[in-house]
Amino acid sequence: MSAAAKARGGWGERRPDWIDALAAACDAASQAKVAPRIRYSAATLSYVLAGTYRGDLAAVEHRVRDALMRRTVTCPVQGAIGGDDCVRNQSLPYSCHNPQRVALYRACRSGCPHSRLTEETR
Repeated sequence: MSAAAKARGGWGERRPDWIDALAAACDAASQAKVAPRIRYSAATLSYVLAGTYRGDLAAVEHRVRDALMRRTVTCPVQGAIGGDDCVRNQSLPYSCHNPQRVALYRACRSGCPHSRLTEETR
């Protein structure tokens, strides 16, 4: 069964655009190849496409929009960047040897509207 057919069966005709983008990417490559791009397992993608995923669907949506749909955000340090680059910047450790990394580290942890860091992950 194709990923698009699985999505139609799980979500019906009123499925969100990001589900269609995920299904198209999985049909073009495979769930196993798409999964690392959005940092979820192939099994999770199967549940999402089938409409049975019980985890944080909003988090999956963000990653699909960032990695597959190339959502852009305005970074206070770098300007317009891809959403996946924004998430990657948030996960970088502090480095006092690189002025841009210092600026990114501080911006991502001081109220940037695109930051997904929580108090526990800062």
